[in-house]
Amino acid sequence: MKAITFDQFGAADVLHIGEVAEPTLRPHDLLVRTRAAGVNRADLTHRRGGYGWPDFGDSTIMGLEIAGDVIAVGEQVQGYAVGDRVMGIVGGGAYAEVSRIDYRMAMPIPGEMDYIHAAAITEVFVTAHEALIHLGNLQAGESVLVHAGAGGVGGAAVQLAHAVGATVYTTAQSGAHGLVHSMGADHAIDYEKEDFSEAIARLTGNRGVNLILDFIGAPYFERNVNSLDFGGRLVQIGIMGGIANAKIPLDRLLYRHLKIIGTVMKSRSQEVKHAMSARFKERWLSRFGPDGLNPVIDSVFPLAEAGAAQQRMEDGLNVGKIVLVT
Repeated sequence: MKAITFDQFGAADVLHIGEVAEPTLRPHDLLVRTRAAGVNRADLTHRRGGYGWPDFGDSTIMGLEIAGDVIAVGEQVQGYAVGDRVMGIVGGGAYAEVSRIDYRMAMPIPGEMDYIHAAAITEVFVTAHEALIHLGNLQAGESVLVHAGAGGVGGAAVQLAHAVGATVYTTAQSGAHGLVHSMGADHAIDYEKEDFSEAIARLTGNRGVNLILDFIGAPYFERNVNSLDFGGRLVQIGIMGGIANAKIPLDRLLYRHLKIIGTVMKSRSQEVKHAMSARFKERWLSRFGPDGLNPVIDSVFPLAEAGAAQQRMEDGLNVGKIVLVT
């Protein structure tokens, strides 16, 4: 089968397409003819050497998110058959014509949804659900600040928070404000022209919000804490802006009874990942469709152009998900 491989860590041009062996079928596996694969920031970290030469459980090949057709079923699989259309998070191997997924991480593709949109759901929406609902305990009538609301996880979080019935604040470039409003944001803050903490103070009458979902890290940390209402929660799911010199106002943390929670899906055990996928599937899968939840697609590239797809993400040009098709 054809797959994306690389021989050394580096820039996007180290990626190339070549022939590799198909994955073998294990008892709990589905083999899937991959029709589309989502591109995620973890793929960039993999390419640069941030994980070494890993095997995430399914493959050493890059890629964590697939949509396609089941072509073989392991002997202990329940609920799936050859020919089923499925999507899900894999432990590597998405950048290939055939991928392998533990059936407990797989989900049926909703209704008539195409493979491109299906490949853009699981990594971002499962992550968003875990951060917002399972860890952040967002409730109807509360308020939430979602950073990077025009991105993959951010956009999913905006949609889920709106569906919960929360008041949604988000940061995004001015050109993406129309998009984030269409996804359910009540207030969009241009982080390039305005300090988001000052905007939150103004918009909430100095109360702050109940929950913040952050991908940036140290540059936002102190302002995030200062933007929380009494009993507020900060869920940290990324450190795109780095970790150096993060300052925490301890008096604010103490006297406002705040909670700070960190989470990374990749480092969780397989059993925890199964539970995360199951929680998302049970609550939200039936809500996807033309009039409901839907991933935002930025662009689509053929598998052979994976390097160009990653470069687009690396340059910060994407608004929504980038997807590869095989």
